[in-house]
Amino acid sequence: MRIKEAQEVIRKAYYNRDKARGLFPTFAWLVEEVGELAEALLKNERDCIEEELADVLAWLLSVANLVDIDVEKAFIKKYVEKGPPP
Repeated sequence: MRIKEAQEVIRKAYYNRDKARGLFPTFAWLVEEVGELAEALLKNERDCIEEELADVLAWLLSVANLVDIDVEKAFIKKYVEKGPPP
């Protein structure tokens, strides 16, 4: 699955709920999920790390949908076309 396809899956499932919640509360959920990922990493629990990585990605895509940014295009522009930073 491409990033664009994943972003569309999240848009179809959650956009209306995310829009009703608002940008900053949705961003707060992303931050919370990053914290949960940090806890999973500290515990070195692979199953939890996988789950939290998926949650972080989903919430990132929700935020991107709310601000109408295509994450795949943004990633390609920054990391493929320009190349990795020195």
